[in-house]
Amino acid sequence: SLLQALAAESPLRHILADRVYRGPKLLGAVADCGPWNIEIVQRPAGTKGFQLLPRRWVVERTFAWLGRNRRLAKDYEATIASAHAWLMIACIKLLVRRLSQARC
Repeated sequence: SLLQALAAESPLRHILADRVYRGPKLLGAVADCGPWNIEIVQRPAGTKGFQLLPRRWVVERTFAWLGRNRRLAKDYEATIASAHAWLMIACIKLLVRRLSQARC
């Protein structure tokens, strides 16, 4: 799975999840994928309407960066390998753009 590949290749060990994933199903799904620290982002109790949530912007910002790539705006891919390749291309494109704008 994706998390098993990440555990083998990356030092990342933290998962941010929306409050709808707070049940035992998420914990069971990632239990055999490595040592992950799962943080459920929830609104404070008694809050109604819009509430700016801590760390939620990280996920939203990442989806916005990826959404700028037309191929990733919709789910066109038939295989996981193809979807993974296009995701890697989008990330490489983002990094190259940032490196070209950086001043050495």
